[in-house]
Amino acid sequence: MAPKKSAQALAENQGASDHVTTPFDDDVLAHFRALILDKRKDAVEDVAKMQAQIKDSRERSESDSAYSFHMADAGTDAMEREKLYLMLARQQKYIGYLDRALERIDNRTYGICKVTGNPISRERLEAVPHTEISIEAKLKQKR
Repeated sequence: MAPKKSAQALAENQGASDHVTTPFDDDVLAHFRALILDKRKDAVEDVAKMQAQIKDSRERSESDSAYSFHMADAGTDAMEREKLYLMLARQQKYIGYLDRALERIDNRTYGICKVTGNPISRERLEAVPHTEISIEAKLKQKR
């Protein structure tokens, strides 16, 4: 029963944060928007580079004959492609977090912890501008 209570408490806290507006003024929100957009631009560029590497790797593997390189090399190439796919998925997830942060800026809920409903410190947002939870909530989750 304990997990249901904590889920219910979480839902109640999330509901509370829906009614709380950002503790930041328009200038601070503009600063965070620029910071997030810069990080998003870098992440999108990384995704494009990784997609190009994957395409190049795939094309090379298709054009190589079975006898043109050692089996260990083929395994290494496959492992590198798999790593690229994982990094690509991670960057795409990160872009989603950044997009949600931009939505929170737009609807003026940016900087409100979705767990506690309290303001997230500016220092935390400077370090992790896409965060949705405060340090206090993060520490509670680890317990």
